Amino acid sequence: MKMPNHELSPMRCPVTLGDVDLFGPGAAEHWYEAYEILHREAPVHVIPGEGHAPGTDGYILTKYDDIALVVRDPVRFPPMMALGLKALNESGKVPEEIPNINIMMASMMTLRPTNELYRSHRQELTDPWVGPGASRNAEMIRGHVDDLIGNWIDKGEVEFISEFARPLPQRVMNSILGFPQEDIQMVEKWGAAQVAAFVYGEGHRNILNEEQIKEQFSSLNQFKDYVQIHIEDRRRNPKEDMITFLTQVTYQALGRKLNDLEINGIVYAMVIGGLETTQYAIEEQAQLLCERDGVFDEIKRDRSKLRHFTEESMRLRSPTQGLSTRITTQEEVFQGVTVPVGALLHLRWAAANIDGDEFECPHQLKLDRKAVSRHLTFSQGPRVCPGAHLSRLEQTIAWDRLLDRIDRLEYAPNNNFMHQPGIMLGTLELNLRFTKAA
Repeated sequence: MKMPNHELSPMRCPVTLGDVDLFGPGAAEHWYEAYEILHREAPVHVIPGEGHAPGTDGYILTKYDDIALVVRDPVRFPPMMALGLKALNESGKVPEEIPNINIMMASMMTLRPTNELYRSHRQELTDPWVGPGASRNAEMIRGHVDDLIGNWIDKGEVEFISEFARPLPQRVMNSILGFPQEDIQMVEKWGAAQVAAFVYGEGHRNILNEEQIKEQFSSLNQFKDYVQIHIEDRRRNPKEDMITFLTQVTYQALGRKLNDLEINGIVYAMVIGGLETTQYAIEEQAQLLCERDGVFDEIKRDRSKLRHFTEESMRLRSPTQGLSTRITTQEEVFQGVTVPVGALLHLRWAAANIDGDEFECPHQLKLDRKAVSRHLTFSQGPRVCPGAHLSRLEQTIAWDRLLDRIDRLEYAPNNNFMHQPGIMLGTLELNLRFTKAA
């Protein structure tokens, strides 16, 4: 699958396995060509010297069955973060004594250091707001969608990312947490600091240099102070928002209420998980509607196919392309390749989502595909993305209202389709032309 900005990349298109580099400058413009080579020649691709510990290697997995096996078993393949939490707790230090620990990790030391507590954390603290309970936000989401569309519907042309795809999840998350909408620009800046490693970090381990880490933590400390102000306010003046809920709930798994640091860390996790994926999913869906003849008219005519469209879009254009997130606890064999104990696995969701051994005609957008949500965009198993329900709700409401308001959608002529660096499939700008519905 050739991306439209193919020739603009500073990296040349991979032709052989030796050309494949998923992490260098301009790699995003050639990811899907690289996946075809990896599936064919190296479904388990070794990255020499890039393991978790010195002297070890990293391993890129690209086949659906391999990645599904890994993510469904967090005991056999523990998340690297879980091992980090175990080491932090065994150090005997309290979070305040640990340098360069973000507030989310600090809260996780007490709230969810084990698989059992991870499950309780989701069920008790986040599911009511962004999990299966996310439907409580439907009317609020619809209001933000209509408001954003109203800003540009009479113009005939829109820069879709800055005027819709990005501000929608920002507005939604601010509403859920109880942040004022006028603070969106500040929260956006802090959200960017949270994901800095996944945008500017080097290699598959997303490593920032010392100066970047210093700048990141300076910004994150500002966010921590901002959230603390809201926590203190909700303890005095309860409202109908998630922060108020967190100040009042008793966490049954630990038999107590949450302290301020723990609440702050949960809010951090909501922001880091609630903005990027949904933004990139919606803007890539707009591109697919411009590129795939007949799909716009079909889902406009039959809204029962809208969910299939959003799921197929996330499969075809995975917002998060991959993460180095799991460790082997024993020697494993994937696709005939022996992987040693303690190996760091880079799980390439996007490649798995177009694996021809799992998906018939993998590059086609099929509105009648069976088990359409079995893609790995949100992972699978007990550690599936906590905000998957909310993201799906935002996407379906967004397109349902857009289809009501627009009769035709196409690319405007002034697009270069370049992507941001890092592991997200994030187009920097997207100019669209449309015909307003009568």
